[in-house]
Amino acid sequence: MAAGSDLASWLAAELGGRVSELRRLTGGASRVTSSFDLTTAEGETQGLILQQYRSGGLSSPEQVHCEVALLRAAHDAGVPTPRVVATGVNDETSSSWLVVERLTGETIPRKILRDAEWALARTRLSEQCAQALADIHRIDASTIPGLAARDPFERPLTFLDAIGVVRPALEYAVQWLERNRPESLHKVVVHGDFRMGNLLVNADGLGGVLDWELAHQGDPAEDIGWLSARSWRFGGEGAVAGLGSIDELLAAYRAAGGSAISADRVRWWQIYAAVKWAVICALQAASHLSGTTKSLELAAIGRRVCESEWDVFVLLGIEPEPLAGPAISAAEPFGSPSAAELLDATAHYLEDKVMTAAGGGAFEARIARNVVRIVERQITLGPRLIAAHRDRLEGLGFSSDEELAGAIRRGLSSDVVATAVCSATRDQLLVANPSYLGRLDR
Repeated sequence: MAAGSDLASWLAAELGGRVSELRRLTGGASRVTSSFDLTTAEGETQGLILQQYRSGGLSSPEQVHCEVALLRAAHDAGVPTPRVVATGVNDETSSSWLVVERLTGETIPRKILRDAEWALARTRLSEQCAQALADIHRIDASTIPGLAARDPFERPLTFLDAIGVVRPALEYAVQWLERNRPESLHKVVVHGDFRMGNLLVNADGLGGVLDWELAHQGDPAEDIGWLSARSWRFGGEGAVAGLGSIDELLAAYRAAGGSAISADRVRWWQIYAAVKWAVICALQAASHLSGTTKSLELAAIGRRVCESEWDVFVLLGIEPEPLAGPAISAAEPFGSPSAAELLDATAHYLEDKVMTAAGGGAFEARIARNVVRIVERQITLGPRLIAAHRDRLEGLGFSSDEELAGAIRRGLSSDVVATAVCSATRDQLLVANPSYLGRLDR
């Protein structure tokens, strides 16, 4: 894979022009993305994006050809997507590459949802997303070579089995999904990752739909359920991308030519999305724990699994039991300040001195502050919550989460079990992120 000045020279030879302003944007497991300007012999300059697919990575040449065909078909269908400029295979590395036009706009969800600059765009985005999804779902899948027809229920918990993670709440969610799976609709082209963060927004609204590598044939409600998952609302009040309501989106989708989709069907896909994101969070944390990628951010993400589990129970209307027992204090024979008080002082230092300092590091400091607060709450609340969880398991006739999870996987299901696993999720959230619970008497 070419790099630096060699990459610029290679691009110039492939595209026929002068390359400038070349800079690397991202480097993921399967591809490296770079931005550059290309000036033609006629003196015209165009902003472009290069995607280099790693040899031996997750994207095969066939998958790249499929993605290119998708981008071209989506562009022709009126979906706001970058135009494909060139594609090919690097003879030296045998890796595929793709060049598309560079669209302008913002992808950071919190900016889009809060900054005054995007106020007009926010009023239009939900309807524009509905139009884009209707256009995507109308693409003739038979014209896209190699587009897989994916069964959404390739048991996601097999990934957790592989890394030894046991989550009774996710077992319960998967069992519910299996029992309530909706009847199959005709399969359409599904984007697969249509959400805030992959939508480019400009002053007029939706300016681009990015990241098509997860596209497949499937249920059109999958895209809608993923877009309206709480994980992608980024603090916004609306159910759809933090902006609008699901009913409004479905009405706009139907008006744009999409098929009639019920809110219940979308709810099934929202629950599926919650399970899927919970598994992704657990896998990211496992990457840190295994030493593959040491990262405080990945480590902290592991404590977010319970957020998605809570989303499942909210969608199902299941509520936890009252928080059991009085607070339990553990005497510390280590002097003063206590461990919790030292952590509190550390969190205040990060908030007052590091997160407000000029320059980089504020994002990492915020993660560190959150981790410190998690450990502080675990020290303070842990004894009480551990005792409550032990009593809860004993009341169900189990001695461990492993036993309970195995029984649920084998078909155990009752209101008592649902309440128990919901209560355990609530207790985890009281430590990991109590604000996620909303208004709750604790």
